[in-house]
Amino acid sequence: MAEGASTLEWLECTTCAAAYAPEQAHGSCACGGVLFARYRLEEAARTLRLPSLSARPATLWRYAEVLPGSDAPVSLSEGMTPLVEAPFLAQSLAMERVWIKDESSEPTGSFKARGMAVAVTMARRAGFKGIVVPSAGNAASAAAAYGARAGLAVEVFVPEDTPAACLTEVEVFGARVHRVAGDLTACGRRAREAAQREGWISLATLREPYRLEGKKTMAYEIVEQLGGRVPDVIVYPTGGGTGLVGMWKGFEEMSHLGWLEGRPRPRMVVVQAEGCAPLVRAFERGDRQAQPWEGARTKAYGLRVPAPHASHLILEVLRASAGTAVAVTDEEIEAAQIECARGEGIFPCPEGAATLAGLRRLREAGWVGPETRVVLFNTGSGLKYPPPNGLRRG
Repeated sequence: MAEGASTLEWLECTTCAAAYAPEQAHGSCACGGVLFARYRLEEAARTLRLPSLSARPATLWRYAEVLPGSDAPVSLSEGMTPLVEAPFLAQSLAMERVWIKDESSEPTGSFKARGMAVAVTMARRAGFKGIVVPSAGNAASAAAAYGARAGLAVEVFVPEDTPAACLTEVEVFGARVHRVAGDLTACGRRAREAAQREGWISLATLREPYRLEGKKTMAYEIVEQLGGRVPDVIVYPTGGGTGLVGMWKGFEEMSHLGWLEGRPRPRMVVVQAEGCAPLVRAFERGDRQAQPWEGARTKAYGLRVPAPHASHLILEVLRASAGTAVAVTDEEIEAAQIECARGEGIFPCPEGAATLAGLRRLREAGWVGPETRVVLFNTGSGLKYPPPNGLRRG
């Protein structure tokens, strides 16, 4: 096998284990289950080796053997974002090592670029002429950018209060915006109707198999950037959960590739807003899946997902990793934005700041200790979500 060739073999349903050829399925399984891309990992391991990666392009496509469509990707040089050590935050938390995986440098300013790069690549390869996306903001921006790059028509469905910066990006890239009276669940219904009407593909969260493949590269990058080591804990802001599920899949693949050398995988932590915390509630109750959250409210728009489609997969990851779930207030999120910006020079989006607020709660509760090595995720730029009255000063 040539170095850098994809080893994608089949798609597997996570519910019923049905198998599909990649060209046969572009959404969910016939049973409704989420599809995972599966690879010939023994073959991939021959060329996808940590010591040789430095010679490859500094994008997520450096992991070509375990990505679909890597022979002809739709790319804006996404991936390989900084893993920044955060000594001020570590000292504030009385911890030895804290890192921030800073996704604010991605195309369109958020981690959504990763999933859209791969999903749009595969949509173009499958011959679709257009894509539809329900979004709280950042996924719409990324879909519009990658759709423009691929020459595909794009329609996005967003709540009426979506931040103006995201909508400006969407419109500049030439996508059509539909403002929906309702939450992300209502946007999802509208997107499915549009996809069926136009004969396009919906790239809604975990309703197709390839956004997850782009997101899993965050785990690959962390291990590479830590020199083959694995952090003890990853704290992740979770709305729909593609990134969390994707990273866990990535760690599983790396185990088979021989990258982890028997090291345990990280404990995974879900952080949500107290005004919309269906996963936290389900985890604390011991439920297998989350129930819809009524009256969802939070300024962290990416966390305002009242009914995560694949909540059972997210909860499985938390339990398999001996992880946990925590909810924080909007006031804690704002304070964490300021602390991170003034202490580390990184202005996180509200969702990213939620991870710092969540870690502080876990530290106070003793769930993490002073020697626990923690990676926080800043999933986007704080400039994408400027508060209407400015941040609290002090």
